Amino acid sequence: MSGNARSAIVTGGGRGIGRAISLALARQGCQVAVLDLLEDNAKSVQREIEALGNRALAIRVDLTQCDQVQSAVEKALAEFGQIDILVNNAGWDKLEPFLNSEVKTWERVIDINFKAILFTSKAVLPHMVSRGSGKVINIGSDAGRVGSTGEAVYAGAKGAVIAFSKSLAREMARHHITVNAICPGLTDTPLLAEVRTGEWDRAGKVIDAVTRAIPLGRVGTPEDVAAAVAFLASPAADYITGQTLSVSGGLTMC
Repeated sequence: MSGNARSAIVTGGGRGIGRAISLALARQGCQVAVLDLLEDNAKSVQREIEALGNRALAIRVDLTQCDQVQSAVEKALAEFGQIDILVNNAGWDKLEPFLNSEVKTWERVIDINFKAILFTSKAVLPHMVSRGSGKVINIGSDAGRVGSTGEAVYAGAKGAVIAFSKSLAREMARHHITVNAICPGLTDTPLLAEVRTGEWDRAGKVIDAVTRAIPLGRVGTPEDVAAAVAFLASPAADYITGQTLSVSGGLTMC
């Protein structure tokens, strides 16, 4: 790889949307640090990226632990020398009515979907500020824009991601760092399969109803989301910041 290659960090990059994002950025010529709690998944994506002729790094990290996040970012910087793109993709959900949910579930949802983004942003942004450039792309959810049955706390956390992204975009603009949020709708991922077969007996019916309501007539794919990330990470999007882009097949419209 050229010494001028851009470098990216993708959280939750070992499967689903994160894997697709990692590969899409690699196809743009990026070196990619794949951060994931599941090390085998991260290493598998590392091998896929290396097969494309790009450098990659697999790092096992619990994104809910600030010290582990800081260590992972330092490893990526030591390997690549710089971080040009941060994609906060990692997420988790459990479909259930709010009144049936428990505090421990709320804490896990908030820790993974929101606090992890605070940790990675705090670790990466000082480096981007020192260089006077960078791109941060946070994966939210349309649940955070319009609400979603059985996902009250998840929607709240993703709504926080959207608001945080806009506020951070204002603070980082003077440093020529863009910050945007992408909000997928229903997407065919391993997490969706887990949610469908979860404890709530209505989960499958809710998912099927949402699928029927999608104007484009299908559930999204990880590659649909990855294409949007690749655009926002590219020089073509240098003048775009503080924006929220839904990738939902038209299920929600601005």
